[in-house]
Amino acid sequence: MTVTFLMDGKEVIADENKTLLEIARENGIDIPTICFHEVTTANALCRICVVEVEGQRVLQPACIVKGASNMKVQTRSEKVVRARRTILEMLASTMDLSEASEIQMMMYEYGASSSRFPDAERRESEIKDDNPMYVRDYSKCLLCWRCVQVCAEDAQYTFAINFDGRGFETQIGTFFDRTIPETSCVLCGQCVAVCPTGALKPKREFLLEKGISPQEISVLNTGRKKRK
Repeated sequence: MTVTFLMDGKEVIADENKTLLEIARENGIDIPTICFHEVTTANALCRICVVEVEGQRVLQPACIVKGASNMKVQTRSEKVVRARRTILEMLASTMDLSEASEIQMMMYEYGASSSRFPDAERRESEIKDDNPMYVRDYSKCLLCWRCVQVCAEDAQYTFAINFDGRGFETQIGTFFDRTIPETSCVLCGQCVAVCPTGALKPKREFLLEKGISPQEISVLNTGRKKRK
């Protein structure tokens, strides 16, 4: 069964089970996303994909709201643009976005200022280098939940990581703060693949950035002594 409604003034016809985000993409309309990923379950955490639906009091997350007949949806109204800009500015004020290239592009597009909230408390965390495959730098983590999801029911069914802490102290962690080798992690790398900010980084890439040569990395990986 299909539904017919207006999106940015254009009449669209879509399957009733599709979300506004899916429908927008099918019709060439760009809606930005951060926490959303094609291989993970949409949870509307970041709210960057919000749109304005006539008759609704608050903006609606396009990644989970489904299209309905006679809807009137605006994907870039003044209210929507202002909300997205504020979200981006809040992220920039509390975390390290230096390796989040897609988010940096969004900030430029929406005219977001990284200095709007100068008194905001930064999320700082020491780099966790406890396994041979990847490092964890949660100063760059925006809690999008992608890594947790692929480690759980969305892909791997390993359940090695989850949310830890409450409120501002919330971050991704392991049970009882165990090191990665002490958890059920199988080092599949799927969490690294879906991370949008560089909070999870392949160990080789991390070492290369530190100035360690490929030859030295090879020696580290194999455990062999370097020849004189």
